[in-house]
Amino acid sequence: MYNKVSFIFAFKVDSMISKQIQNSYLASLERHKKAFELMDAYHDQALILAEKCFATLQAGGKIIWMGNGGSAADAQHLAAEFMVRYKNERGPLAAIALTTDTSILTAHSNDYHFDSVFERQVKGLCKPEDVAIGLTTSGISPNINLALTAANDIGAYTVALTGRDGGVVKDIATLPIIIANDETARIQEAHMFIGHWLCEAIDALVAGNS
Repeated sequence: MYNKVSFIFAFKVDSMISKQIQNSYLASLERHKKAFELMDAYHDQALILAEKCFATLQAGGKIIWMGNGGSAADAQHLAAEFMVRYKNERGPLAAIALTTDTSILTAHSNDYHFDSVFERQVKGLCKPEDVAIGLTTSGISPNINLALTAANDIGAYTVALTGRDGGVVKDIATLPIIIANDETARIQEAHMFIGHWLCEAIDALVAGNS
């Protein structure tokens, strides 16, 4: 009797969870679709980004990426697409993510402050011919804002991939691309769409120039 009751209870719970998961999946998909319905609005900004990145690479500069958490993963993901390849067979394209050196990240955060962990690297690595791209879904990440400010002072071209209302970073970056959404996951998905399209565009520009 106990086993039969336990089985029935477990079945009902599993069915309820299954229904919740189904509904959650479809709800997430719907929010994703709604976010991407607005992506046409960023077309012109994306073209400017591609032009600036290509011109930078042609001039011997590099693309510098940075972000926190999931955006850190996106930053190093996109730097790898440049340095290794996206789809086309081509040579390496100069790009670096400021999120990957654990010795620098931990030493600086321990000895100074995490707010300036990217700023320090920008001051040491960034040149006027470079493009510095900060990913921040909120637009209020202190370490991104300080780093882009430092890049501006150096004379580099600065880009913010951000969201919500653009936060503070919209007034710092030369080219702020603000995903008009309040959900972090949807903003990050939009950032990666732009990032992957950028890789595709750069591949085409490099092929056309070779």
